[in-house]
Amino acid sequence: MAFRLPRVPRIIFTILEPTSLIAGFLFPVLSPSVFVSSQTSAVPPHNLHLTEHVLALQLGNAYLLLALLGLFILNTTRELATVHAYLLALWIADIGHVAVTMWGLGWAGTLAVADWNAVTWGNIGVTGFLFAVRSCYFLGMFGEDIPLTRFVSHPKVL
Repeated sequence: MAFRLPRVPRIIFTILEPTSLIAGFLFPVLSPSVFVSSQTSAVPPHNLHLTEHVLALQLGNAYLLLALLGLFILNTTRELATVHAYLLALWIADIGHVAVTMWGLGWAGTLAVADWNAVTWGNIGVTGFLFAVRSCYFLGMFGEDIPLTRFVSHPKVL
């Protein structure tokens, strides 16, 4: 299905987003204490309580799941309705992801962009960018999806 998306969203949703999600998986798995403390700038790295450690690993696992779902859905289905539903679910989740991060940072921390760490840039900057790309895609700003009939005469492409 990914081949039917316009070029820009296809590259972003099938390459950039899964790559960022893999990074979101690796960080809490490889360095859970730094990952937990990086959620806000208020907490220095510390020896994690068992609950914090488990939550960090579970969040990393959720990022891996999202990466795999995106790759599998976008590269196996031929149904635009499935792709649109998947992208709409991510669009809604983007709002919650950014909102929770902003809540955790507080208004002053959210506005102190110069003080953001890599995790904050991922949680707000990258997620906000993906939200904007999804919005533009839904508004048709990248052009129409490529009709499947264009590929029917060339079955090797499928």
